[in-house]
Amino acid sequence: MTTLTVPELSLVVLIGASGSGKSSFARAHFRPTEVISSDFCRGLVADDENDQAASTDAFEVLHFIVGKRLALGRLTVVDATNVQAEARRALVALARDHDVLPVAVVLDLPERICLERNAARPDRDFGPHVVRRQRDQLRRSLRGLNREGFRTVHVLSSEEEVADVTISRSRLFNDLRHETGPFDVIGDIHGCGAELETLLSDLGYTFRRDAAGRAIDAEHADRRAVFVGDLVDRGPDTPGVLRLVMGMVAAGHAFCVSGNHESKLLKALKGRNVQRTHGLAESLAQLEQQPEEFRAEVVRFLDGLISHYVLDDGRLVVSHAGLVERYHGRASGRVREFCLYGQTTGETDEYGLPVRYPWAEQYRGRAMVLYGHTPVPAPEWVNNTLCLDTGCVFGGRLTALRYPEREIVSVPAERVHYEPVKPFAANPEAAAAASATRRDPDVLDIADVAGRRVLETSYVKRIGVREENAAAALEVMSRFAVDPRWLLYLPPTMSPVATSTRPGMLEHPEEAFSAFRTDGVDQVVCQEKHMGSRAVLLVCRSLDSARARFGAPGDRLGAVWTRTGRPFFDDRLVTELIERIRAAAEVAGLFDELNTSWLLLDAEIMPWSAKAGALLRDQYAAVGAAARAALPPATEALRRATSRGLDISELLARTEARASNADRFAEAYRRYCWDVKGLDGVRVAPFQILASDGATHHRRPHDWHLERADRLVAADPALMQATRRLAVDTTDPDSVTAGVHWWEEMTAAGGEGMVVKPADNLTRGPRGIVQPGLKVRGREYLRIIYGPDYTEPQHLDRLRQRGLGHKRSMALREYALGLEALDRAARQEPLWRVHECVFAVLSLESEPVDPRL
Repeated sequence: MTTLTVPELSLVVLIGASGSGKSSFARAHFRPTEVISSDFCRGLVADDENDQAASTDAFEVLHFIVGKRLALGRLTVVDATNVQAEARRALVALARDHDVLPVAVVLDLPERICLERNAARPDRDFGPHVVRRQRDQLRRSLRGLNREGFRTVHVLSSEEEVADVTISRSRLFNDLRHETGPFDVIGDIHGCGAELETLLSDLGYTFRRDAAGRAIDAEHADRRAVFVGDLVDRGPDTPGVLRLVMGMVAAGHAFCVSGNHESKLLKALKGRNVQRTHGLAESLAQLEQQPEEFRAEVVRFLDGLISHYVLDDGRLVVSHAGLVERYHGRASGRVREFCLYGQTTGETDEYGLPVRYPWAEQYRGRAMVLYGHTPVPAPEWVNNTLCLDTGCVFGGRLTALRYPEREIVSVPAERVHYEPVKPFAANPEAAAAASATRRDPDVLDIADVAGRRVLETSYVKRIGVREENAAAALEVMSRFAVDPRWLLYLPPTMSPVATSTRPGMLEHPEEAFSAFRTDGVDQVVCQEKHMGSRAVLLVCRSLDSARARFGAPGDRLGAVWTRTGRPFFDDRLVTELIERIRAAAEVAGLFDELNTSWLLLDAEIMPWSAKAGALLRDQYAAVGAAARAALPPATEALRRATSRGLDISELLARTEARASNADRFAEAYRRYCWDVKGLDGVRVAPFQILASDGATHHRRPHDWHLERADRLVAADPALMQATRRLAVDTTDPDSVTAGVHWWEEMTAAGGEGMVVKPADNLTRGPRGIVQPGLKVRGREYLRIIYGPDYTEPQHLDRLRQRGLGHKRSMALREYALGLEALDRAARQEPLWRVHECVFAVLSLESEPVDPRL
């Protein structure tokens, strides 16, 4: 058995005369969707796969499809004769355009076999001269395929060889997606061996040394190092740095990508004629003092360095000079050039150094990109990218980033080892000045949110946003929302419980307990559902902290917004409310306990009429008033008619029921309305701490959140209201019965109902993340939602057919986006990264879902 190896991402070009078995070979070894056949493309454009007159158009279609697949990173196989150099040249160019490796598989079978196969096919009615010409073209091309640009050429010369083949797909050398970390990514070292040992020691690595006491390996209990290149030149100990890094890589304790200085040093060690500038002369002099076998080992090591690595399922990319998203995981000379040198404008500055194109400012990729190459006084996040070259050799610092923690660790240089051509200022003020010309990461661009988008989160992998939904959200966000610097989060919609089949009931708690039990959730918490309006409150401890973290729009300590991002109250009331919450949080000790200067709270603000006054007047009160005005006189008239002997008892009973239902409807919504003046009469029920400085709290159990909410309530009971709750074990029938009784008592007393949530908060089940909560609304509250007469049998039967699938899906997607926004905010990613998740939640709210659900 012969194994042919092709890279997982490559363009496989089948080459062979008609009848050589290319299509059969493709069917045997590749998926149907991976194979693009010239015959199939002729059929697409001419309805006849053998219409040679359609070949030009067919190959245009073939090249278009191949280009689209390669752009998406899909292995693609071209099934055509490809015996002519110009046909292959176009395909090699496509591979180069998309930075993938072209592979040739040549089926050089004897002419006799090709002719026999063609003779057995009635659609192949061309003469033998065609096959002879094709084979002649093929044989003349064989020796030159590598020169044409094919990275690998496999030649099969007999039927036996073809039958004996298997295809093995190999990872590209840069593909380390299976390596998930944690990692310590270390910036440019430039021969600073002492600083490297200090940094590794601070990071928790232990050293192994040779008989001369030199470090030849460093190991961490559960982490590995990743070096961004430029290990060599300029510094005092290039051999020592190489010895240590080579040992770590050989032992599997580190990875290393090539820097431009390694590339140049390798050329010099191989005897190439290179300019001995920028520290190369010092490296060569130092290596001359080393044994010949060590220098040979250095050559082998440098020759094997890869341009970049893609790690942790594509979440992390490490490259010496950075890398734009379209090059991630690709392999070509162009990609390697970018990795080694970055992207330049073609101009030089006053020091004669190339002016670099600020690729990071336009970066919008999913992966975090860590790089070096251009020294900066201090690391600064720019659109999920970070430069780790902090100029150690110039007297700055040697810096590492702990991944995924995003913690920066650095050590100072022992001295200035090399005077830079361009002055290097190793202080924060200089860093701020250097970044003054960059795009402000807090400036939003319409391109960040417009059009159809697909977002990736840590909770639901891919979430699509339709273009029309994004347009609707843009209208709300641009005209009505609070300042986006405050707007870190929008709460998700909540899925209702499955429809109940109990007589007279549409929703019942047992369905919630059963749903969570099915998802493997044993412990749940039932929380009182306050009949108010959902609100998110951002509260800063001081104006200085508000300015430092959020810019303090309006010189306020925070903001309060609705589920759609609109301000909850006018500016005066918001200022007063935030101050009250801040004072309560101070008394409750939350700022100190969480070591934070700000809090993001999820809450309900009551009464319902405080925010939904217009809705009450125009919709609910109008219906109630009309019904109560019309139905009593109608009932009285029907009673009089009955007393005169008319048989209208059925109509009378129906009208009396409608009048009673109308009274219940008005009574139901009136419970949630009362007069307020300023904050007098306003009640705030906090139930979750969403985030604080550098932290999110959705992995903490609900008990933790509710206990701290109780402390806030105790600090200002005139403003805040506690959330009643009950723990239920879904596997214990007595506990479930107690939960049902609690809901029945609460709703009988006029309560809206409850929300059942997994006690552990964020929970994953067999099918992914579990619903964060299921709302179970009371029978009378649902009268407000579905109308006064919804409990009548004919209406209840119809409502039981309501479809919940889309609502449940939307609830999970919005939940995932909200958590992702909080994670990004906690990591202090650029505002646009947080905003795209918040914006997506608002966009999903435009999807066509029954609002009563």
